[in-house]
Amino acid sequence: MGRVRYSLGSDIVDPDITARAMAYELHISPKHAYEICRALRGMWVEDAELYLEAVIEGRVPVPFKRHKKKVAHRRGLVKWYAGRYPVRASEAILKLIREAKANAEYKGLSPDAMRIWHIATKKGRKIEGIMPRAFGRATPKNTETVTVELILKEEGEEEELT
Repeated sequence: MGRVRYSLGSDIVDPDITARAMAYELHISPKHAYEICRALRGMWVEDAELYLEAVIEGRVPVPFKRHKKKVAHRRGLVKWYAGRYPVRASEAILKLIREAKANAEYKGLSPDAMRIWHIATKKGRKIEGIMPRAFGRATPKNTETVTVELILKEEGEEEELT
């Protein structure tokens, strides 16, 4: 595996008030990961954990704003109509948030005062596979992977990300 870096430079991120984590090559949908990350950006860590647990239980839908074609309406969405309950992607991102929270505790930061400052998805490696067909032919059956990066920031500074 090649070196994967955070999309934000080290000159922007202050290591004294931030904690970060990255999950590599997750076997989740890139579209679901994008929509979950867009919904979580800017949330408090505790609120994000409760939100993802509610999504996993099927109580709260994730609004799909970019990838919304042929996505059904969901009850409970505010100012939007299309949504889903992406369970597998929510479980993977919830695990990542808990890892970043543990990193914050290890650094001596208060996890209750942490906000999701940066969360993004990137394309991971494509795992190639084939599906045998009739008459000696084959159809590609590839698996997409996703890399998710997360930076938590202790809310005491009033600096905005530009």
